[in-house]
Amino acid sequence: MTDYTVLVGGAAGQGVETLAGLTEKAFHRHGLAVFGVRDYMSRIRGGHNFAQVRVANRAVYGPRRGVDLIVALNEETVRLHRDRLTENGKIFCDAGSGVTDPVAVLLPLEQTARALGDPRTAGTLALGAVAAYFGLNMAIVEATLAERFAGDTLAVNLQALRQAGEWVTRHFTLPLPVGPERDRILITGSEALGLGVLAAGCTFAAWYPMTPATPLMTFLADRQAEAGIVVEQAEDEIAAINMAIGAAYAGARALCATSGGGFALMVEGLSLAGMTETPVVIALMQRPGPATGFPTRTEQGDLGFALSAGHGEFPRLLTALRTPADAFRQAARAFNLAEKYQLPAILLGDQFLADYVQSILPLDFGAQSIDRQLVDPGEFPANREYLRYDLAEGGISPRLVPGKAPGQVVMLTSDEHTPRGNITESASVRTAMVNKRMAKLALLRQEVEEPEFLGEDGPVLFVAWGSVYGPLREAVEALNGEGHRVGALVFGDLWPLPTARLQEKAPGRLLVNVEQNSSGQLARLLRQEALIASDRSLLKYDGRPFSADDIIAWSREEVL
Repeated sequence: MTDYTVLVGGAAGQGVETLAGLTEKAFHRHGLAVFGVRDYMSRIRGGHNFAQVRVANRAVYGPRRGVDLIVALNEETVRLHRDRLTENGKIFCDAGSGVTDPVAVLLPLEQTARALGDPRTAGTLALGAVAAYFGLNMAIVEATLAERFAGDTLAVNLQALRQAGEWVTRHFTLPLPVGPERDRILITGSEALGLGVLAAGCTFAAWYPMTPATPLMTFLADRQAEAGIVVEQAEDEIAAINMAIGAAYAGARALCATSGGGFALMVEGLSLAGMTETPVVIALMQRPGPATGFPTRTEQGDLGFALSAGHGEFPRLLTALRTPADAFRQAARAFNLAEKYQLPAILLGDQFLADYVQSILPLDFGAQSIDRQLVDPGEFPANREYLRYDLAEGGISPRLVPGKAPGQVVMLTSDEHTPRGNITESASVRTAMVNKRMAKLALLRQEVEEPEFLGEDGPVLFVAWGSVYGPLREAVEALNGEGHRVGALVFGDLWPLPTARLQEKAPGRLLVNVEQNSSGQLARLLRQEALIASDRSLLKYDGRPFSADDIIAWSREEVL
C-alpha cells in the first residue's frame, strides 16, 4: 500500500503555497489520490506556514499525523516538525540552513537559484528534488510547470527542475507506482461549493471579505462573465445580506457568504428574510472565535449560533458540508429548498473544508436540478388579487416575481403583515402569520436527510457533523480493520434535525461525540431533540483539524 505525506514549510512569502500546489498537481497527474491541507498565519510575510500533501494509491479523506518527507525552506520548519517524521523519513533543506540532522539531505537550493539568475527558482529546485525522490515522470512535472510559467521564466524553472532531479536520482529514489485514479479531479472545498452555487443557477452573490469565506467568493468573482453571475463586494456584512435579500425578492437566486463575526452582523437581515419569507442562501464558513479568534484556522463553534440566530421565531434550513462533493450537491439542494419553503438556508462549512484539496470523482452537473417554485404570472390576471402571504395550507404562499403579472402589486414590509402584505397590529392576524410560517417546519422535516452511516454495527457508535467526516471515516475503517467493530453517524442536515437513524442505531451502544468545539454542540442538540445523550466526547478546539490518527489513538485508550 502506498501512503506518504510530504510537508512543505517556511515563512509566509517563501513560496510554500506555490510549491505545495505544484506538488499536489504532479502527484495527481500520476493517477494517485491526493489530500492536501494548509496551515497559515494571518499575516502577509513572516510567521511559520506549512502545507501537507498526502499521496496514496487509494482514496484518502484526511491528513495524517506522521510525515515521510519534510521540505524545509527554513530551519524553523525542521525544528517545529522534526518530531513528526516517520522512521525512514527524510528532510530536504538548503545546504546553508544550518540543519545538522542525520536524516537531512542538504541541497544547494539558494546557491543554485542565484547561479540561475532568479532566486525564486529555489522552490522549483525543491519541487524537482521531491519529484525525483518519488520517481515521478519528469515530463508530467514539466507540463505542470508550463501551466504556471511562460517564456524565459518557464525556461529557467525547467532548468532548475531538471538540475534538482539529477542531484537526487544520483543518491536515492522511492519510486511510486502509477495510481488508478486518473479519472479524478483535484479540487478544494471552496471550489466545489462554488461550482454547486453555479449549478444551482445562482445569479447574485454579495459579501464582505472574511476568511475563510473569501476563497468561495473570489472563485465566483473570477467567473462572473462566463457564469452569468453578479458578485458584489459590499461595504459591510449588513449591506451584503440585505443586497442578497433584495436580489432574491426581485427574483434572482441569491447568496451571501461570511464567517462567524460577519454572520453576527447579518443576524438582523436573517430575521428580515424570515419575516418576509424571502429565500436566501448563506454560506457560513466557520473559524475559531470569539471575536477575531484564529482568523485562518478551523473550528465547529457556530452550530448553536446558526440554530438560534435572529430575533423572533422563524423556520430555517441548516446543513453542514461534509466533503467537497457533498458541498457541491448541498449548494444546489439548499437553493431549491430555500425557494420551495420560502426561507433562509444556511450552509455550515469551516476553514478545513474550505481550503483542503482532494482528488474526487468529477462533479455531475446533470444531476442537479433548478426548481424555482415561482408562480406562473398567468395565474394572476388583473381581476384576481395576488396575496403574497396567503394563509395557505402548509404555510407556503404563492410567490410571484414583481412586475411579471401586470396590475399586481407585490407588497413587502419588515413589520407583521396581512396576507396582502399590509402592516397590521391585529392579534389574530399575528397569531395566524406565526402559525403559517412555522408550519413549514413540518413539511421541511420530510425533506431532511438522515446522517450517513459508516462502518459496522458494533458496541461503539461515533456521532459527528460536517468536515469531521473524512478523518472519522478513515479512523472507523482502520479500527474495524483491527477487529473492533465500530460505526459512525455523520450529520449533514442539522435543522430540522433528522432523528430516525440515530434512534435506530444508538440504543445499546456506547455513544461517542466527535466535534471541533469545546462544549459538544452536536451532543447538546441530540439530547434536546432526540432525548439521546452521548456517553463520551472527543473534542478538539486548538484551531487544527482532526486527523484519523487523533481519533484512533484516543479511541484505543478511552473506549475500546
